[in-house]
Amino acid sequence: MNRLFRIINKNLILFLFIFFMCQSVDAQEIYDLSRSIQTGLEQNFSIKVTRNQEEIAGNNYTRGNAGYLPSLTTTNRYGGNVTTTTQNMNDGSKNTSSGIQNTTGSAALNFSMTLFNGFNVKTTYQKLNELKQVGELNSQMAMENLVAQIVTEYYSLIQQLSNFNNMEYAVSLSRERVRIDEERYLLGASSKLELLQSMVYLNSDSSRLARQKEVILESEVRLKKLMALENLNEKITLKDTTIFLNPNLLYDDLLDLTLKLNTELLISKKNQVISELDYKIIASRSYPYLNFTSSYNYSYRGYGTGTISDYGELAMNNQQTRSVNYGLTLGVDIFNGFTQRKNKANARIETENRVYRYQELEQDVKADLITIYFAYQNNLQLLKLEEQNLSVAQENLGIALERYKLGNLSGIDLREVQKSLLDAEERLISVKYQTKLAEISLLLISGQIMDYI
Repeated sequence: MNRLFRIINKNLILFLFIFFMCQSVDAQEIYDLSRSIQTGLEQNFSIKVTRNQEEIAGNNYTRGNAGYLPSLTTTNRYGGNVTTTTQNMNDGSKNTSSGIQNTTGSAALNFSMTLFNGFNVKTTYQKLNELKQVGELNSQMAMENLVAQIVTEYYSLIQQLSNFNNMEYAVSLSRERVRIDEERYLLGASSKLELLQSMVYLNSDSSRLARQKEVILESEVRLKKLMALENLNEKITLKDTTIFLNPNLLYDDLLDLTLKLNTELLISKKNQVISELDYKIIASRSYPYLNFTSSYNYSYRGYGTGTISDYGELAMNNQQTRSVNYGLTLGVDIFNGFTQRKNKANARIETENRVYRYQELEQDVKADLITIYFAYQNNLQLLKLEEQNLSVAQENLGIALERYKLGNLSGIDLREVQKSLLDAEERLISVKYQTKLAEISLLLISGQIMDYI
């Protein structure tokens, strides 16, 4: 009866353990690559700042900010004073007037509008539009860079998890070797030295496995920071367990897309256009300008006379004035110490510099594309080689284990075979990740990184 009770308790404890473990796994958030990217684009703080800057550039793009619209202002004032006057006469008499109040008031409505200023308004409006588009491109570039970082860290975490599984397998192999050596030692077929050495290998592999947990945690925290998760302690689980590669990228297609869609090149081209507009704005100052102004003015002045009215109060007089003013102002800068000529020359040089910067950037982008594409192709070839090496290493380990069990292989030789397998697996994981990094860089350069969404 007691035995049955113990069995029931043991099964109950096992059931509760499995139940709570399942609940813990269910509580973890599962992120695939698309969800990780979407979360980052929605919550990342740098992206929010960039979008606000884009909104500012959009707000600045108005006809009023360019100078198309007139200005209308009004000024109003009301005031007064209270005066007491004492007059001393020659005959010794005295006249005193107290409490004499004077009031003044004015109101003005001023209107002004630029009719012509050498096409400055039109050019400024075009420049504001270009700045607005630069703001949009800056947001696009920030989002592209963030997507590249998230994809990189996402697959980096997968790489570290794969390394962890590889190290777990190493621990299982070392544990199996300890079991074999222990059995052989108990049967007298092996020395205790072999058993102790096997235990040293097991402890070494277990230590590596423990350190790998720290690497995984660091990678996971970096990914959560990129996604700007509020709770960095939140446990997340990646939906993917392997690194997916696209082996079909072609250089000619990438080059064509790079020249059309690369965001840095697009921004540089916009800056080139802006410098040309800056030159036109400076050149417009050499033209005459014509402004129209108009105003309406009203003024009121009330003043006391110092006499008493029929109603027993101090008499008040007042004066009111209304006027409408209008006029055209025509002006031109005739000479300002050659400053205008200097500004135009500098603006022309800056426009030329923008062209050189674009050409330099285009050359840099092409060079990066060639270099990264070569690494991408080379890694694809290495990937096939490492897959073959892994297959051979797995077969070699199976043969070595059988020989070791029969006593036909030394412990040192078995360790070398085991290490060869683990190294082959680690190299394969690394080559996959390096190939993925090259792929991410190629898509970023060619303006296709958002395809990951």
